[in-house]
Amino acid sequence: MKRLSFVFAALSLSTAAFAGTADDVVVHEPYVRLAPPNAQATGAFMVLKNTGSKDAKLVKADNPASRLTELHTHINDKGVMRMRQVPAIDLPAKGEAVLQPGGLHVMLIDMKAPLSEGQVVPITLTFDDGSSKQVDVKVQKMVPAGMQMRHGQH
Repeated sequence: MKRLSFVFAALSLSTAAFAGTADDVVVHEPYVRLAPPNAQATGAFMVLKNTGSKDAKLVKADNPASRLTELHTHINDKGVMRMRQVPAIDLPAKGEAVLQPGGLHVMLIDMKAPLSEGQVVPITLTFDDGSSKQVDVKVQKMVPAGMQMRHGQH
């Protein structure tokens, strides 16, 4: 009986290890940009809202559609916009991180097959406390700037 209690206690601890930042982060408006059929990379964009009382960081993303997934940003390098990998994306307590074209984003690199509009790509987000969350993200055509409708605009 003691052995059984020990097993249940160990299972409880392992489940608790996965709770954390992932439970506090709410994902809004996620999408993967539809890329041309021969493109080897595309981006995923979303708003990450940290409802928790502690600052956090997104430190990793993964997905089954590409061989490599990285966290990226754009920088202005002497007048030329360039993408650069970043080690983490900050999620301030009670704040948000906006992942959008021209800024922070999740980069899907070395695509295994072309994506199609409406396809769902599961993306696993991992945070600095080791917790993770899977988000099912639809592939969408790129909408020209200024033409995007936000919630509440009809």
